[in-house]
Amino acid sequence: MSSPLHPLLVAFLRSRSESAANLLRALEAEVPEFDEVRPDSNDLTDLKPAEYRADMVLFLMRQSQKVLGVIVEVQLGRDQDKPYTWPAYIANLRSLHRCPVCLLVFTTKEAVARWARKAIELGPGTRCQPWVFGPSNTPIITELRHAERNVELAVLSVVEHGLDPDIALVERIASTAINAIRGTGAEHGGLYYDLILASVSASVKETVVTTMKTHDYEFKDEFLRRYVAEGLAEYREKARQEARQEARQEARQEGRQEGRQEGRQEGRKEGRIELILKQLTARFGLLPEEIQTRVRGAQDAELDTLAERILTAQTLNQILD
Repeated sequence: MSSPLHPLLVAFLRSRSESAANLLRALEAEVPEFDEVRPDSNDLTDLKPAEYRADMVLFLMRQSQKVLGVIVEVQLGRDQDKPYTWPAYIANLRSLHRCPVCLLVFTTKEAVARWARKAIELGPGTRCQPWVFGPSNTPIITELRHAERNVELAVLSVVEHGLDPDIALVERIASTAINAIRGTGAEHGGLYYDLILASVSASVKETVVTTMKTHDYEFKDEFLRRYVAEGLAEYREKARQEARQEARQEARQEGRQEGRQEGRQEGRKEGRIELILKQLTARFGLLPEEIQTRVRGAQDAELDTLAERILTAQTLNQILD
């Protein structure tokens, strides 16, 4: 079962086309004044043999003039072709529309974000610098009043932090966004709910589904409907198996630690026995086999007594009595 995250993210960004400008401002890009956002064709081929298609193309308009073209790419993994095709996207769109153009990359993985942020060297003194929106520069929204002021950003907070290992934190972020969507009656609430569920880890999905069901929400995406109907039990069982496996690993680790401790204690005890036997041999000569066996079978308290008596006893019997 493949993930619907990429198409859902593209649909989300299309549904709120002004989000691209808001994301660029959040990245401290110099965005010109505009009074309209106009979606455009994502075909950036420009009469070239190769076919170049971005996920989305927007134009910021002012008084019916294009003041900035924004190419939006949803990048969920590294793609070694992108450093070659992204500059072509920008050049073709800029040449075709005769206006400034920038590239906005949206990713949910910080490793991909670091990769995408690297300047693309085109040649001596020429480079292309994408703007990248990822987990490290997305705020964590857990307060309902903040989420209600900007529902889209609250949803993006779930998208970017949905795989955080802190399950309790992810549940708070998701619950806050879900309640904000319901409280504000967001126009594209159905899409937002689908995107939230697609963005969180398996261990959080059950909580998210339960919260959504309290709002009588029915998923729009066919993938997610099948997931909720068929996949939730599978993920619940997977979570139980992972918990059991973790418990077994902890038990094995504790067993290894106890074994190492016991081994160290046994080693120290054998060392004490050999030292006592050497001391007895030095004082009284070669020891009979039965006495050696008796010393080797002594417990810690008996070894303490033997060690003390070696210093003062005059005969072997006095030490062993």
